[in-house]
Amino acid sequence: MNAAIQHAWQRARRRQWWITTLLAVPAALAISAVAWRLAGFNAATVVLLSTLLVSVGVATWRARGLDRQWLVRRLNDHPVAQDSADLLFAPPAALNPLQQRQRTHVAAALQARMPELRPRWPRRWLLASVITSLVVMALALSWPRGHNAAPLFPGAAAPPATPAQPPQLRSARLEITAPAYTGQAARVQSTLDGKVPQDSRLHWSLRFSAQPQAAALQFHDGQRIALQRDGDQWTTQWTATRPALYRVVTEPALRDTRLYRLDVVPDRPPVVRVIAPDRSLVLGTPGQRQWPLQFEATDDYGVVAAAQLKVTLAQGSGENITFREQTFNLVGTGPATQRRFARTLDLAALGATEGNDVIAQLTVRDTHTPGAQTAQSSSVILRLPSAAEIQGTDMEGMVKKTLPAYFRSQRQIIIDAEALIKQRRQLPAEEFVKRADAIGVDQRILRLRYGQFLGEESEGGAKPPPTSDALPTSDTPAAAHDDDHDHDGDHARTQAQAGHDDHDHGAPTDGSAPVFGSATDVLSEYGHTHDHAEAATLLDPKTRATLKAALDQMWSSEGELRQGQPERALPYAYKALGFIKEVQQAERIYLARVGLELPPIDESRRMSGDRADLASRTLPLRALEAPDQAIVQVWQQLADPASAPDLDALTHWLRRNEARLPDPLSLAAAIETLRITPDCADCHQALRAQLWRALLRPLPQVARRNAPDAMGQRYLDALEATP
Repeated sequence: MNAAIQHAWQRARRRQWWITTLLAVPAALAISAVAWRLAGFNAATVVLLSTLLVSVGVATWRARGLDRQWLVRRLNDHPVAQDSADLLFAPPAALNPLQQRQRTHVAAALQARMPELRPRWPRRWLLASVITSLVVMALALSWPRGHNAAPLFPGAAAPPATPAQPPQLRSARLEITAPAYTGQAARVQSTLDGKVPQDSRLHWSLRFSAQPQAAALQFHDGQRIALQRDGDQWTTQWTATRPALYRVVTEPALRDTRLYRLDVVPDRPPVVRVIAPDRSLVLGTPGQRQWPLQFEATDDYGVVAAAQLKVTLAQGSGENITFREQTFNLVGTGPATQRRFARTLDLAALGATEGNDVIAQLTVRDTHTPGAQTAQSSSVILRLPSAAEIQGTDMEGMVKKTLPAYFRSQRQIIIDAEALIKQRRQLPAEEFVKRADAIGVDQRILRLRYGQFLGEESEGGAKPPPTSDALPTSDTPAAAHDDDHDHDGDHARTQAQAGHDDHDHGAPTDGSAPVFGSATDVLSEYGHTHDHAEAATLLDPKTRATLKAALDQMWSSEGELRQGQPERALPYAYKALGFIKEVQQAERIYLARVGLELPPIDESRRMSGDRADLASRTLPLRALEAPDQAIVQVWQQLADPASAPDLDALTHWLRRNEARLPDPLSLAAAIETLRITPDCADCHQALRAQLWRALLRPLPQVARRNAPDAMGQRYLDALEATP
């Protein structure tokens, strides 16, 4: 088949498709007009689209009906084809020489003069279709409806007029456009409830079954946003800055009015976490030159890639401390919602020397606009040891080496007590009490050891003075917990070595010469001050008070353990452990709690006694807000379903106290629900429950004593008569 025949065939198919389409389109328009008159615009739109799709489908089907057989018949109708058009579509190998010659002759004739294959336009049918459709459309558009409709038969009585139906919300469309900094794409939903980011742009598009005269969105706080009509749609916009309850109100009123809830999700500030170092206070090593830092910042929408690292160098001691701040700009890595910032500080470049503190803190910002939210990490401190701390000599070095060994004993006592409690059912009563008493002895030995740091004397008889090999250190785990009990043979010796109990203040009795630098000789010569609590320890007063509280808890724990009650001893043991951990971590840390630039001092007023413009330092007492009696009365009235509480007063009270309530929207929804259905008993109870959560609870007061009976009165009279 040559190109000329193919082109003529396609033109014939297109002509057939257009003929069918033009015949069907007027009929589709007429049917849609009837549907619009009977069922409304939405139904007419559906009918029109459906009929057009059917028309296109039928036209395509009829155009494809002009197949190869039709083409052969159509060509054979013309003399130029000589009834040999079928040879043009046969394979050349299947034809004999005569047929091939005839095929070549017919193909050349058709190439020279191609007959018209397109069907003729059915002008009459097209004109009839258009006229019929116009008539039907005119009748449908001009036919009256509602109470003005004329009767179908003049003699028949007209049907009773149907009252106008109230409008009803038929379809809704809510478009939510979140702020650009959130990175969220705009979304569309068909429900009017939703949870949206703060400052989102909301666009409503509503359709009603019957067009109202006016429509608006009524919010629970009294705000009213009018809806604008655009054809058969009612639209409006609003920026969601706060959570709200609202309903759609129209004129005339809707058939079904319900509350819709919009929850607004605020943008949370970023959170900064310190990854390295793993503790807030890091003790530097001698000769340390660098300090690696690593932070992680997370945010719900994103953190700015640039952050600031503030480094404060504290130099000096006591009250002569100076601070110097430096700021470094860091660039984060990783996704925007979870960025990591790293920096290795050069201590020499910072000017940090022995005895200085280096304090680092990271400040990040999120992508919130306008006005980014900032967050700071916790401060991490690098303490560089001084020369005196490195040497670790004299009494302070000995105490610091001894304390960590003591700190591990209280935890072991707790572990032993808990293990004994679990074995209560498997052990005889006497064995259980015996083991509890043994743990109590361990608690007593530990308490006596801690008492030495407060200047207390140990319990027991006279003991020989301590030797240098008896001092517990952090390298001897036996000093931590392997304390012998009263039933062991060497308990007295161990207790004497640990506690320095009742020993002489003279020189060693074993005849050995004192060793220079020995911690025992220094203690025996200079540090033997058990009778003076202020001089018995190098701890500061606050730490000493914490250690005293730990001893009190150990005393209570020991008493319960010696009585065979480890369950009662555990609370005291845990409290003692907590105090001990505070003592272990007690260090004086100097931080710049105020700005470096202090307000100037007015020298002219010094020592003049002028107290003008001085504010009072007395903190005023803030009166307790009593519950509103009107709201309490409403809560009491709600107990009766037949009552009519003052909902307007409750609404005004809610607006004044909305900021302090955890869920004001639920309370507002309960108020509006009861306002719409005042006879609903369940609505009364729901509002009463919501109001109970919102009321302020009065503080408990001392109960008034009941009047005494006759016997009690005689007892009171006897007490008054007693001199």
